[in-house]
Amino acid sequence: MIRTLVVEDDPVLADAHAVFTGRVPGFEVVGVTGSGTEALRLLSTRRVDLVLLDLYLPDLHGLDLCRTMRAQGHEADVVAVTSARDLRLVRSAVSLGVVQYLLKPFSFAAFRERLDGYAEYRRRIGAPDTVPAGTGQQDVDRAFAALRRTSDASPLPKGLAAATFEAIVAQLGSGAPTSAADIADAVGISRPTARRYLDHLSTRRLVSREPRYGGAGRPEYIYRWHIPPTSSELPRP
Repeated sequence: MIRTLVVEDDPVLADAHAVFTGRVPGFEVVGVTGSGTEALRLLSTRRVDLVLLDLYLPDLHGLDLCRTMRAQGHEADVVAVTSARDLRLVRSAVSLGVVQYLLKPFSFAAFRERLDGYAEYRRRIGAPDTVPAGTGQQDVDRAFAALRRTSDASPLPKGLAAATFEAIVAQLGSGAPTSAADIADAVGISRPTARRYLDHLSTRRLVSREPRYGGAGRPEYIYRWHIPPTSSELPRP
């Protein structure tokens, strides 16, 4: 298992990224934090293979966190998960050993694609203490190519936002049955909007939908996460 630390100061996104990570085979979340200081503490007390890192943290810039990690001898790989689009930051991130750069907002498909690519890279190049012997140029090229995959997932329908999509998936992540009203209250959107997202997921057969009969009038539909999604099933922004 690839032990993953989520570092994200937005609680909703942190929960979404943790849920997403848990749904990718071969990955497990060993910690979630919203600060660089706490991230360093967790790195010192737990075995971490991969850090999913937001660059804009309240106490420490993500790149400074990377520098401190390396100075303290932490060898965990880093995937930047951020809204930072400044190419100078991208260049600095690469120089500090950030292996992938995922721009917000994104869908689960794009997220899983990066993690799948990283897992393939790790398999080909080997963990730090198990580097395969006799690696040739072609092996190295294939390993780095795994980090540069491009998604073939279909886009979200017009009018659906990736950030809202993420938040709704995070709410569904527990597997407990939930209604459009519950989702609307949790995410801060209207019930009709929540139903649009839920109906889209239902059409994709990613959630099951069952009527719940109470009083008079139309039944309320209850939604439950149906299957672990794959990168070909979930849309991207």
